[in-house]
Amino acid sequence: MFELGANRYGKSRIRLVTVTREPERHVLRDLTVDVALEGDFTAAHVDGDNTNVIATDTMKNTVYAFARDRLTGAPEAFGLDIARHFAGYPQVDRASVTLREHGWARIPLAGGPAPDAFTRTGDLTRVAVASATKVGATVEAGIEDLTVMKTTKSAFTGFERDRYTTLAEADDRLMATKITALWGYGETAAEAGFDFDGAFSRARATLLTVLAEHFSPSVQTSVWLMATAMLEAEPSIDWVRMVLPNLHHWTVNLEPFGLDNPGTVFVSTTEPHGLIDATVRRSR
Repeated sequence: MFELGANRYGKSRIRLVTVTREPERHVLRDLTVDVALEGDFTAAHVDGDNTNVIATDTMKNTVYAFARDRLTGAPEAFGLDIARHFAGYPQVDRASVTLREHGWARIPLAGGPAPDAFTRTGDLTRVAVASATKVGATVEAGIEDLTVMKTTKSAFTGFERDRYTTLAEADDRLMATKITALWGYGETAAEAGFDFDGAFSRARATLLTVLAEHFSPSVQTSVWLMATAMLEAEPSIDWVRMVLPNLHHWTVNLEPFGLDNPGTVFVSTTEPHGLIDATVRRSR
């Protein structure tokens, strides 16, 4: 005998761009949206009965229709609207909406920023995840692709050594990583009026400030310090997960050329790399 295990389905990579034409300037929003549903879809899998299936094309169209007048604030709020809509179907147990917002900046002109011309920014991608059930909702937020570097105040010493260890200890090294940080809000964030933009800005600012200021004996320690500072700065956050690849920069040996290298010339590598993944949460 067989039975269907956990399953979900949806529409991924829905590309969405909106332009709000204000009298003095245009406001540009650029998002990639994923919708996923869990629920009573067993018959579609095992019997070929699509009665309960909500077409993924319908999901795409719903995102576009909602964007007409509901994408006016934070991506988290827009995601909650979509998730609650699909959670309202009787066959849906949980609806999850993941949004990635891509940044655009106004082109600077002599008289000030252009009202209707933009350049794409690539410093980070803002992430929001809204999930809804029949009885409630949860919201997560975060950052992807935030590439950062410290040219000092980073070390790695005292680690275990065996016959296969060749890595030299470093009291002062370059530290570079591409940060993925995701955090979960408490129940109050799903209530109307929560300031998602403000919470996101405070969390991001705290992360970057602590990264710049602290001495790092390891990437693991950096995760702990950044995450705990975010939890202290933003009471609405319950937990923070960080995934940090260690993007190595190795000092180049210039001795064959009769030159020294006082921490000036490095070779940048992305593969292979160390990968640190940890979640820090409030004590229960």
